[in-house]
Amino acid sequence: MLGGMARSLVIKATAGADSPERCAQAFTVAATAAAAGVDVSLWLTGESTWFALPGRAESFELPHSAPLGELLHVVLATGRVTACTQCAARRDIGTGDVIPGVRIAGAAVFVEEAIAEGAQALVY
Repeated sequence: MLGGMARSLVIKATAGADSPERCAQAFTVAATAAAAGVDVSLWLTGESTWFALPGRAESFELPHSAPLGELLHVVLATGRVTACTQCAARRDIGTGDVIPGVRIAGAAVFVEEAIAEGAQALVY
């Protein structure tokens, strides 16, 4: 805990394979924070929504980057991973399609997490 106050990190990934470096940065920061004991909530929006599906993160490749599947596993083990409701619907992704532990939720939940006391939100 920093300064005696519980801190949380809300990270919104807005890119997927369409912008691999930005995508990998979001997952790397989320996993690094989660591994350090920070309360992490990773949001998958836009093209990153595809990584809510089994096997998709494992198929992502970026030189000199940690494997996305491993980073996602770290966040799922200790934090929360959420796929955007509208983004998932636009891709015909339903609750039965996603990796166990991934929830589908909308903007109201994101805002609630982002404005919580001690929260820091980052958007990639």
